[in-house]
Amino acid sequence: MENIWFESWESLIRTICLTTMGYIAMVFLLRVSGKRTLSKMNAFDFIVTIALGSCLASVALNKNIPLTDGVTAISLFIAFQYLLTWLSVRKKEVKSLITNSPSLIFYKGEFLYETMKKERITVEEIYRSGRQQGISKLDEVNMVILETTGEITLIQKIHRGTKPTFEDVKVPR
Repeated sequence: MENIWFESWESLIRTICLTTMGYIAMVFLLRVSGKRTLSKMNAFDFIVTIALGSCLASVALNKNIPLTDGVTAISLFIAFQYLLTWLSVRKKEVKSLITNSPSLIFYKGEFLYETMKKERITVEEIYRSGRQQGISKLDEVNMVILETTGEITLIQKIHRGTKPTFEDVKVPR
């Protein structure tokens, strides 16, 4: 049976060194890649984050993966994420491929149960978001939007002369 508690000092020192160098490389690459890489995550960003963590763990623990291979893999994931997000702000087709649209789940005093069911959102989650945003009654709310990141946003009743922040949400007329 293999040593499950301790293999050797060489193995331990290797893990410490590679984890430290891999971590430093990832922090550097994430800083260079910009704020979007670390932003609130949609599904695409979540997948990239999981892949980055997996690469770092592989470099740290797998003796068959050299540091340069791991840093190359991390760099490629960050480069792909940067390229796709760069394209997504320039091409609507790319944006629709990697991100969902916000969904209206409450409008003018009515819960939109079909959309809520499709998005797997409960009334209790909407109430909790209202409390977290300091809203005591849904009578004060014009609409509730499930954002692309999974957050729930409550929009208070609109006053004339103000520009709404929900222009990208399909609102029934």
